[in-house]
Amino acid sequence: MAEVIALIGGDTLLGREFREVAGETSLGTHLRLVAGDEEEVGRLTEIGGEPAFLSKLDPHELHDAAVIVLAGSAESSKDALEASPSGLVIDLTYVTEDEPAARVRAPQIEGPDYRRDHSGPQVVAHPAAIAIAAVLKRMSATGVIARAVVEIFEPASERGRHGIEELQQQTINLLSFQPLPKKVFDAQLGFSLLAQLGPDAPVTLQDVEERIERHLATLLERVEGVRMPSIRLIQAPVFHGYSFSFWVQFEDEPRLADLEEALNQEPLEFHLADVEAPNNVGVAGQSGISLGALSADRNCTTAIWLWAAADNLRLSAENAVRIAAEVI
Repeated sequence: MAEVIALIGGDTLLGREFREVAGETSLGTHLRLVAGDEEEVGRLTEIGGEPAFLSKLDPHELHDAAVIVLAGSAESSKDALEASPSGLVIDLTYVTEDEPAARVRAPQIEGPDYRRDHSGPQVVAHPAAIAIAAVLKRMSATGVIARAVVEIFEPASERGRHGIEELQQQTINLLSFQPLPKKVFDAQLGFSLLAQLGPDAPVTLQDVEERIERHLATLLERVEGVRMPSIRLIQAPVFHGYSFSFWVQFEDEPRLADLEEALNQEPLEFHLADVEAPNNVGVAGQSGISLGALSADRNCTTAIWLWAAADNLRLSAENAVRIAAEVI
């Protein structure tokens, strides 16, 4: 079997991010770009500064690939899987997550005792689940967590290029008093926070929230002593990057200095009080999870507040590249 990484959906937002991250390593030389839909076929792009074309999804091109990365539409992922590829499937689209042999993965936070199982698809955990698990894992090293609540602010880029384009057009139309496009969110997202999308939205916030919960529960099962937090997903009118508000209560009163030290270890980066707190704009294109605005809860001596931000596309791509590196 050739050491080829077939990237399905090579020009989607996730596909481009995977290309960029892989291109920073030796894995970039192993990439074969495959179109995620007919519009992408033949498109000229680049890998590591070198020109590259997106080929049509041909089942025969998948059989010699050591790794098949699913980063396109759900339909393109299903087409690729119907070819029964023999290589390791890395799923960024979640189409395989219900398969019994599938494994939810997040190499950035998996400990040395994690036993890899490549017998089935490797589903890259939802980026929000990865970020929350990473933060709670490091916090638990400073004391026993009694309970936690996390509010998650989701960007439009989680709905792909169509989500970004709809938010952009809504913003323009609102300023010019024109009707709003609502195919993706079925609601006004421009200048608004949404606790739920419109009834005709193709993907609901509840569906996404439940996926984050499933993936988070799976990741936390591998971390001793960390309880499942309560989470709430909110659609934010931003293009890229997740933001998180953590409320964490410990069994004993925590020391903020200990938390600052624990939260400044890879893949986390802690911003001290004299540095600007992280935000979704500042983390664009950056690795890891940025943390800051740590403060004690004035009404609960054993609880703290924490703010976090992470580039959702980069977080997913980095974990996918690490899985690919396990076999290439």
